[in-house]
Amino acid sequence: MESTMKGIRGDNAPCVLDLDDAATVGGGVGDTYGEDCATEEQLVTPWTVSVASGYNLLRDPRYNKGLAFNERERETHYLRGLLPPAIVSQELQERKIMHNIRQYQLPLQKYMAMMDLQEGNERLFYKLLIDNVEELLPVVYTPTVGEACQKYGSIFSRPQGLYISLKEKGKILEVLKNWPERSIQVIVVTDGERILGLGDLGCQGMGIPVGKLALYTALGGVRPSACLPITLDVGTNNEALPNDEFYIGLRQKRATAQEYADFLHEFMTAVKQNYGEKVLIQFEDFANHNAFELLAKYGTTHLVFNDDIQGTASVVLSGLVAALKLVGGSLSEHSYLFLGVGEAGTGIAELIALEISRQTKAPIEECRKKIWLVDSKGLIVSSRKETLQHFKKPWAHEHEPVGNLLDAVKTIKPTVLIGTSGKGQTFTQEVVEAISSFNERPVIFALSNPTSQSECTAEQAYTWSKGRAVFASGSPFDPVEYDGKIYVPGQANNAYIFPGFGLGVVMSGAIRVHDDMLLAASEALAQQVTQENFDKGLTYPPFSNIRKISAHIAANVAAKAYELGLASRRPRPKDLVKYAESCMYSPLYRNYR
Repeated sequence: MESTMKGIRGDNAPCVLDLDDAATVGGGVGDTYGEDCATEEQLVTPWTVSVASGYNLLRDPRYNKGLAFNERERETHYLRGLLPPAIVSQELQERKIMHNIRQYQLPLQKYMAMMDLQEGNERLFYKLLIDNVEELLPVVYTPTVGEACQKYGSIFSRPQGLYISLKEKGKILEVLKNWPERSIQVIVVTDGERILGLGDLGCQGMGIPVGKLALYTALGGVRPSACLPITLDVGTNNEALPNDEFYIGLRQKRATAQEYADFLHEFMTAVKQNYGEKVLIQFEDFANHNAFELLAKYGTTHLVFNDDIQGTASVVLSGLVAALKLVGGSLSEHSYLFLGVGEAGTGIAELIALEISRQTKAPIEECRKKIWLVDSKGLIVSSRKETLQHFKKPWAHEHEPVGNLLDAVKTIKPTVLIGTSGKGQTFTQEVVEAISSFNERPVIFALSNPTSQSECTAEQAYTWSKGRAVFASGSPFDPVEYDGKIYVPGQANNAYIFPGFGLGVVMSGAIRVHDDMLLAASEALAQQVTQENFDKGLTYPPFSNIRKISAHIAANVAAKAYELGLASRRPRPKDLVKYAESCMYSPLYRNYR
């Protein structure tokens, strides 16, 4: 991927390893609020300077415990009479909230209930999410977050992050200073142009950064106070939004060209000036034409990560490495066909080629020839090269033109079929039957989100392949029974990678992201798949172990950062897994004196 970005930047452009790692302010794992020591008693309560009453304390989500405040705390912090006399444990509160959430019939109702809880009692929100991750992940993230973004104007109640619009051009640094936290370690930013498979949602894309950062804390242990969701509102080309009376963003066409570039550059400069060199900036759901350019432009000057390009690539590569245990062979012995040539597709393809190159010592140009991509005009071939966008050109191989996916499958005869098209039901019965006709165990990854945009369902993949497919999807599917056997589909969810990856970057004080760090994350995830998982046909471990998985990913990423000379936190901890676990935020209530 670094080679692709270097191609966009120019042949003489530097690599991230060419850079000086001069220390600057920001980054690290400094724990301003003692959030990592959740069960310790605090000598001086942090709100005593600014909070004059217990009434305000109950409305501060970071410190509110509701009915879990004990008798001494109620007396000391002016809470007498503001709460009913009952004192309950956090565990009982958790059971009550889960009971209430399960009463809702609609996923969006559950989403709104979770967001209300986050705004009222932060620790209980994260306790709930951590303890019930498999049940609640689809609620706070994909697929429900897609519907939440579509209706964000209608359900918006209070700000959960920063909105920086074109109105603030020239004043972005001042806007950043309006955010109350100063020790920011991870920023997730979107401009809302390509939300999941739903298109341009403008300012309503804020649901994505909010959801991603909730997972950074719950799954990766990055402290909530160190996370900042940001939406850059540069307008929208979705004609329905400006005509919606509840729309919360600018009612104008999207800024483009130099106006857009200048706005983004001011933002990136202001972030580094305000938060330092070591704040991780995660680009999320930018359109293809901007995503690659931004990653290429700022990859050598800022600590940046594009989850759609790099995170997706890392999690899919991990799934493929694990799938080899089921189908046999090495990465270099398989052939790959992609439907979809956007950020996700080309990012995955490049990381696969990079890993094949690393394993075989062959030039990456040769490794790319094992990978074929199909876009809306058919197979990417060399005769189309002059009309292709820059990020597609490395995949234009010598071959006669092929007009559609089915013909491409029959011609290329891939062993692995990967969908990143954003278009549902494109892996038709004919396509699945075709790839199954020349593969004993075809690998089929239908990765597009949300569920309605998945290239095929788990049931279709297993049924049409007669139970032989090794299947994974981007959105969750229920287990499938076929011919008397239960098949459990894997979920190639970025949430496996980015929380642990971010923790590894933060705890090592990394100053840049390198492709080898992505490979390290993939390897760590693949190593967590057990024989029991393989026996069920799974290529990913269960989410119930996600914090342990994230700690191992963080350790692997940090180790690679130290090896590459990109880590600034010295000395290097002896046991990186234990150090990662020690850095993780705990949602347990603390006792206040």
